[in-house]
Amino acid sequence: MILVSACLCGHNCTYRGDNHHHPLFARLCREGRAIPVCPEQLGGLPTPRPPSEILNGDGYDVLKDVARVVNSEGSDVSRFFVKGAVATLDVARRVGACRAVLKARSPSCGSGKIYDGTFSGRLRPGDGVTTALLRQHGIEVCSDEEYLAGQGADDDSESC
Repeated sequence: MILVSACLCGHNCTYRGDNHHHPLFARLCREGRAIPVCPEQLGGLPTPRPPSEILNGDGYDVLKDVARVVNSEGSDVSRFFVKGAVATLDVARRVGACRAVLKARSPSCGSGKIYDGTFSGRLRPGDGVTTALLRQHGIEVCSDEEYLAGQGADDDSESC
């Protein structure tokens, strides 16, 4: 069993209130081979919501309370991101997931690259809050882009 960002399965849960639907992920969720999760909704954030980015660090730093997740209005929303990461880890444990395919570049789900905290569209190395927590607990995480590049859109494999 794998976890998949709910937006990839067609759930309208992005900050804009839309999704990043991809037929492969939607099918895996529909067939019960993947569990859709939205850490930001699980953390209590509304949809739609102002976009957020990690300021002065990455997800590991947010978990250590030395960096913050702020939204475009300047509000510190770190507690929602941490709460959502913990809830996502709980889901992973309950369903026995050892892998997750999460949305690239997100402050929750980003894997390897996240936005730099300036809301300018620039990327920098780092993981989102949920990705960091899952990795700290031995769960393999890859982005949707990595998964699709490695597996191909017609592959039924549930591993990264």
